[in-house]
Amino acid sequence: MAATPVPIAHVGLEGLMLGTALAVALAFKPWQVLQHKPLQSPWLAAMVILPWAWWTQKLLPSGMALHLSGTCLLVLMFGWPMAVLMTLPVAVLAVLLEIQGPQRLTRGAMHLPAPATPDWGATLDLLLARSDAIVSHALWMGVLPATAGLLIGLAMRRWLPQHVFVYILGRGFIGTALAVTLTGALGLLAQRMPPGLDMLEWMLGHWLLGWGEALSTGMLTAVFVAFKPHWLLTYSDHRYLPPPHPRGNPPPQ
Repeated sequence: MAATPVPIAHVGLEGLMLGTALAVALAFKPWQVLQHKPLQSPWLAAMVILPWAWWTQKLLPSGMALHLSGTCLLVLMFGWPMAVLMTLPVAVLAVLLEIQGPQRLTRGAMHLPAPATPDWGATLDLLLARSDAIVSHALWMGVLPATAGLLIGLAMRRWLPQHVFVYILGRGFIGTALAVTLTGALGLLAQRMPPGLDMLEWMLGHWLLGWGEALSTGMLTAVFVAFKPHWLLTYSDHRYLPPPHPRGNPPPQ
């Protein structure tokens, strides 16, 4: 079942929103994050893995995205500016993968003759023709859940205790689920719901998919806190772990 066509006015508004988010992100000079060498390898891994995760939305015949965006985790790892900056190249790669990648990989797995070398000039034309899809991917799969995750995380840091379990469960699990659900609500207001789904099904789907992504984000956050805390730009032992008490002086009850 095909997704509802996006009106031209919506495409223009989405482009404006994406451009604004990118301009704000660039103002923070997010590339400086990669001067921290421990973040370089996970950043490269994310740039390789995420286009495949974003492409999986094509596996749902209803046109409803799986929302395996990973951007809430990117915010925790690299900060909001870098997470937003990453959305555009990831969206381009996801659309490029849709155009060229799966067909070639499927033929190789079935031991069929490889297709001719792709005409990259024609591929570039297809990418330009699908610029609206790239903008939509970057905004709805990237910028909006990342921004929602940031705002929810800032609220948790402001009003909840600064404890490691609050960071993992709050920002990793609950914050991700709420961010994806909020993105679904914004999509409903923007009339992005495909035909054949009603409002309850749309929101229930985003709620369930949000918890699916929350599970992966929360587990990875817990693993990183335990073994690779330097992979999380938003985490520090000083902020989230209680200070050690001198031997012989137990903490007050």
